[in-house]
Amino acid sequence: MLRCAVVQFEPRPDDKVYNLGRMEHFVREAAAGGVKMIVFPEMSLLGYWHLRRHTAERLHALAEPLTGPSVTAMSELAARHGLAVGIGFLEADRGALFNSYAVCLPDGGVHRHRKLHAFEHEAISSGDAYTVFDTPWGVRAGILLCWDNNLVENVRATALLGASVLVAPHQTGGTDSRSPHGMKPIPPELWHGRHRDPAAVEAAFRGPDGRGWLLRRLPARAHDNGLFVLFSNGVGQDDDEVRTGNAMILDPYGRILAETSVPADALVTADLDLGLLPLSTGRRWIQGRRPELYGILTRRFGDERDPRTARFSGAPVRLVAPEDPGA
Repeated sequence: MLRCAVVQFEPRPDDKVYNLGRMEHFVREAAAGGVKMIVFPEMSLLGYWHLRRHTAERLHALAEPLTGPSVTAMSELAARHGLAVGIGFLEADRGALFNSYAVCLPDGGVHRHRKLHAFEHEAISSGDAYTVFDTPWGVRAGILLCWDNNLVENVRATALLGASVLVAPHQTGGTDSRSPHGMKPIPPELWHGRHRDPAAVEAAFRGPDGRGWLLRRLPARAHDNGLFVLFSNGVGQDDDEVRTGNAMILDPYGRILAETSVPADALVTADLDLGLLPLSTGRRWIQGRRPELYGILTRRFGDERDPRTARFSGAPVRLVAPEDPGA
């Protein structure tokens, strides 16, 4: 068994001191409960959606290198408490900015993932590599940040690289999707009235714009690839949107081991039964792959969009690939 925890919390915009303090609080709580890996949301250090309104100069002022004070503080905390800690931050590297995530291991090792499909700001670049690493507990883990998980190829590639646990930090739920049956915003008045009427906001968080949306894809990612999925998320006010939390842990059959829908900061813990992995359905199916058929997955069709355009464009996509015989 490997005890893991995922956290949902409402970061204060650009307030590193407060946000680090909240993360330290949850690390201490998790360590006291025997947790070996704790996963915080995407951009947990700074907050998320408001960053799109900053100037590039302001983003550079907020960014830190991987070896900067915030990741270093989390690394020291991981070593002190004997667990792995995942933190989302804005990374600065040789003049470029990245939406990055670092998993700090208790032995001092740090593994960083740069979001592959960054769309938050034109000054933030996308990463170009998968991130899979060994842990001290005999299991390999991989990291995919939010929108990275939307593309099935990314999760399959992470599984093929040996990951059995997928660290999946998000900032999602309550998003104003262009798709007519995608997520829609959560009314801010529900969140602001949560202490007076918690049932109303919890119902919204569990509905089609929160948990309902997640259950269309997260169980499939876990099941089809034979992975445990550690889903952490923001909760509450995120600039002009409301994040829905719904922190959850799923097993390699796509079953939810633990979750929450409370409208508040929360820690969700579950024991991962690693004995489920070898015969899980997804892992058995992967053995039947026919790679010689998959060249089409790496072919460019000429209508690809950069992440920002793919995320924000309201233009319909082509229904027939340009190289298809019927084009």
